[in-house]
Amino acid sequence: MASYIFQKIAKYGKADGIDQSVRQRDARTWFRNQALSVSNVNRNKLMQDPDADNLHGLIDSKSIGSMYSFFYDPKNKKTLPYYDMFPLVFVIGPKPGGFLGINLHYLPPVLRAKLMDQLYTITNNKRFDNSTKLVVSYELLNKAARFRYFEPCVKHYLFDHVKSKFLRVEPKFWDTALMLPTEKFVGADTDTVWNKSRSQVV
Repeated sequence: MASYIFQKIAKYGKADGIDQSVRQRDARTWFRNQALSVSNVNRNKLMQDPDADNLHGLIDSKSIGSMYSFFYDPKNKKTLPYYDMFPLVFVIGPKPGGFLGINLHYLPPVLRAKLMDQLYTITNNKRFDNSTKLVVSYELLNKAARFRYFEPCVKHYLFDHVKSKFLRVEPKFWDTALMLPTEKFVGADTDTVWNKSRSQVV
């Protein structure tokens, strides 16, 4: 079952003859633009999806390469310049006490789209159903120049500091989730975060 905002935008796409299971550039652009036009998202309502999961403190072959949203309260938040309380993450591997993930919120929309376009080249299939995920690792991303935009996004998340279940975003909704304004930065405003990230990769 998809959260309300994904269903709503998918319905608009269907009415316009846009198939969300297709990843041609025009379809990707359509869904991204629709998501960018949304002014506000109720994060608590988004997380009410009955399929949200705890992951049970386990990062396995199913979760690596999948996209998740969740609420987060960092362990060292008092010393961090800023952080995102509601990450949108592709899990890329296990890490002591948690996992390593790419939080796409740390990139401004233009760079976010460029990174996502490159990530689409490393999916395990082109069906974009529940079996689809990225075939990804930190090592793979780090050695290829085309993935350079991922660098400001890599974060170590601790299970003990996750404050909600994990909402797995179905692959057909990746482009919608990518651009929805769900980031919740603490310690700096969005423009400051994005300018800092841009300076790291451009």
